[in-house]
Amino acid sequence: MATRARVRAPELIGKGGWLNTGDQEYTLADLRGRIVILDFWTFCCINCLHVLDELRELEEKHRDTVVIIGVHSPKFVHEAEHQAVVDAVERYQVHHPVLDDPELATWKQYAVRAWPTLVVIDPEGYIVGQHAGEGHAHAIAKLVEELEAEHEAKGTLRRGDGPYVPPEPEATDLRFPGKALVLPGSGNFLVSDSTRHQLVELEPDGETVVRRIGDGGSGGFKEPQGLALLPDGRVIVADTVNHALRVFDPETGSVERVAGTGRQWWQGSPTSGPALEVDLSSPWDVAWWQGKVWIAMAGVHQLWTYDPEAGTVEVAAGTTQEGLVDGPAAEAWFAQPSGLAADGDRLWVADSENSALRYVARDGSGYTVGTAVGTGLFDFGHRDGEAGQALLQHPLGITALPDGSVAVCDTYNHALRRYDPASGEVTTLATDLREPSGAVLVGDDIVVVESARHRLTRLRLPESAVRVDAVAHRTQRAATEVSPGALRLDVVFQAPSGQKLDTRYGPSTRLIVSATPAELLVSGDGTGTDLSRDLTLNPAVAEGVLHVSAMAASCDDDPANEYPACHVHQQDWGVPLRLVPDAPSRLPLVLAGLDG
Repeated sequence: MATRARVRAPELIGKGGWLNTGDQEYTLADLRGRIVILDFWTFCCINCLHVLDELRELEEKHRDTVVIIGVHSPKFVHEAEHQAVVDAVERYQVHHPVLDDPELATWKQYAVRAWPTLVVIDPEGYIVGQHAGEGHAHAIAKLVEELEAEHEAKGTLRRGDGPYVPPEPEATDLRFPGKALVLPGSGNFLVSDSTRHQLVELEPDGETVVRRIGDGGSGGFKEPQGLALLPDGRVIVADTVNHALRVFDPETGSVERVAGTGRQWWQGSPTSGPALEVDLSSPWDVAWWQGKVWIAMAGVHQLWTYDPEAGTVEVAAGTTQEGLVDGPAAEAWFAQPSGLAADGDRLWVADSENSALRYVARDGSGYTVGTAVGTGLFDFGHRDGEAGQALLQHPLGITALPDGSVAVCDTYNHALRRYDPASGEVTTLATDLREPSGAVLVGDDIVVVESARHRLTRLRLPESAVRVDAVAHRTQRAATEVSPGALRLDVVFQAPSGQKLDTRYGPSTRLIVSATPAELLVSGDGTGTDLSRDLTLNPAVAEGVLHVSAMAASCDDDPANEYPACHVHQQDWGVPLRLVPDAPSRLPLVLAGLDG
């Protein structure tokens, strides 16, 4: 094995304590002799959820030598609430210990800059690898095998059961439901029962179970979310973790996959074509609009469409860059769009990571994207009033109302909000909901999916708004101090052991850089193939956000293998910067490996 830098791993600190350990607290000394993988995640982040799934096979295969510890490091205020972390650990079926770190203490000790980040610690307590973003499971598996062999030989590997203790299951008819709709004819509700991997049909009382659709196992739905009625009365379902769309026929009970391959979309994959041959990425919601199914493709920060008549899918809006940029659909940026509602000439979008209400409108022969509420990735809160200064917190659902306004499931504020395009005002319709994620109109009532209370809640649409105290927040993630003027950006990437950069068809790396505000960057923005770049920061701009998107492809380094296995590693960073004289003039971002 190659010689690794000997960097002692900092201790694990989290004010929220430990989950999934039977109330036992752990230190790194308690884990000595095991290979420890720290997964820095936050439950709002779709990329973090992808990594949870990526790690499941490794977790099972090496359960006697590897301990995965999720270090929950919140972005939003709601995510710092301990009960919200408890809920998320169950919701996303996290089967390893989790350290609740609401103050980002361990995040800061490990100098983490992105969600998700994985840090590998060897059995002697030294950091031997760091990976940001998705697509690293194969590299970590290879590293684990090397560490097992090395420390078995040294006598420093300790095998045995890990510290995971599963929580006691709770009996409820729904478990973290996602979205709902009303079935025509019967008036029954159809609900995506996400954590149980099923659809559930309920009587109009919203409580009595009529039937369950799906076996709740590996052969059917996997964390389904969005539902939409098709013109023929069937229901299209966003089968989120299966990266697919399925159609459910309420009359026959049949379910068929109509889009997606079951594989997650990666950069370089086709973005249009026969629906069953094109990969998708965590479709979170669906809506019928303009004669097609529109898809909130949360996993790649885009909107796609599915044409049932032609049997095709294609990208409709978004670049895959994460952020808030309006304009022509092909140039717009989203951040984890998670809710859709069609209302005549507009498609409303709950752009969750931007804490924003966005919309798509037809513009001549094409579409444009606009923003009604929200300013970007780092500002959020609960503030009513004129839309330009109003604040949301990670909304997941939208419902079009009869008067032309829209109700917003303001998920992390536990509220139902309303935006009126006619007045440009935002108001609060209801509070004391628990992570509302979708809502459906039933006569003069609105029925809200209270995801974290595992139920549907019926509310009378109020004639007047609820008054709330205005609260504004910025993410508590600390800004990185850098010098104004010249800044060297280094994205660190070291190909996994036994692999090399895939240069068979030209450069296998890509780097995209931009800034908010745009004036922060005097030079250095744009797209290139070198993972290092010289930037110039405007000394007249005191602070801003540097947006960095990096991708690298590596393949097995075996000349005898005609068809080497290849892997894509990618990550998007939004790095808050503060310009300070005499601060560092280099910004390292680790995609994979260790910064020398």
